[in-house]
This record gives sequence, C-alpha cells and structure tokens, in this order.
Amino acid sequence: MKINDEIKKALDILQAGGIILYPTDTIWGIGCDATNEEAVKKIYELKKRSDSKSMLVLVDNPGKIQSYIEEMPDMAWDLIEMSEKPLTIIYSKAKNLANNLIAEDGSVGIRVTNEVFSKRLCERFRKPIVSTSANVSGEKSPENFSEISEEIINGVDYVVDFRRNDTTKAKPSSIIKLEEGNVITVIRE
Repeated sequence: MKINDEIKKALDILQAGGIILYPTDTIWGIGCDATNEEAVKKIYELKKRSDSKSMLVLVDNPGKIQSYIEEMPDMAWDLIEMSEKPLTIIYSKAKNLANNLIAEDGSVGIRVTNEVFSKRLCERFRKPIVSTSANVSGEKSPENFSEISEEIINGVDYVVDFRRNDTTKAKPSSIIKLEEGNVITVIRE
C-alpha cells in the first residue's frame, strides 16, 4: 500500500475515534485523536495504564503547539529549532485536549515530529495525535515493529504497514519540562 493510502486509512480510523499503531520519529506508537476522551481511554485500557500517567502528543509544526497550551514560552522555539534529535517538551497549562490526556498538574508533553509518516498524518488530521509506546505499561518499549506484542497489535483498530520491515533500533525522545521563568528540568536525555 502506498503511503498516501495508508495515511487515508489511518485518518479514517482517527476520525472515527479509533486507535492506530504507527511509526513515529522515535519508536512505534499507539495513537488516537488527542482531543477525543473516549479514544484516549481506549489507549489507557490497551496499555493497562492508569490515566494519571499522561501520554504525549505529536504535531507537525511548532506553530500548532500554541493551540494546546495557554502560553508558548519563547525558549521553546529555540529548543525545538536547536534540538538534533526528537525532543518532547512538557508544557504547563494544557488546553483544547482530552481531559484524560492532561497530567494532574495541568501539563502536557508535545513533540514536533519530522518523520515522514507521522508528520504527514498530523498535517492531514489537523489535530494533535497521541503517541505512546506500543507496549503494555511496565513492559520494555519495542525498538522496532518486530518487537511489538500480539496483544498490542490485536488491540488497535489499524496497524500501519509503512516501515514495518525497518529493523533500525529506535530510541525514545528526550523529554524536558519547561516551566515559567524558563526553568528547564531534564526528565529523560
């Protein structure tokens, strides 16, 4: 299947409130519409994860972040631009997202993806897409598609075919928390 056909199929599932298994700029992710509480709930159930552990979202360009947080810190622009590898930034005061996606302190992790499939999917969907590791909570995150469990594969509504045969060992993103006054806390390097 061509990438455009795959994106169309994934879009249909996302728009219907379903969940997908898809390649990202880091490891394979389980995704859904980040504004749909019911869809987000399905991912927590599949991962057997408490919803007090928030999940990050992907967008296709930095300009879209402002729609989902109260205020975009100036430093965030520089961090996104300078980062040489995928960077998830945890921002304060999330808005316009599913309530069960926002952490108890009101924050949300957002990453700008540059990987071809996830970037085009976000562009076409025009909303942020949840991206959480394709594993049951507490189990090792898969480094490529071949390491994803049957339980996860069978638990989603659509599995993207693009990059399934890519055996490159992927790594999770760096994660930093950016708070008022440009206070940066490194969560994962």
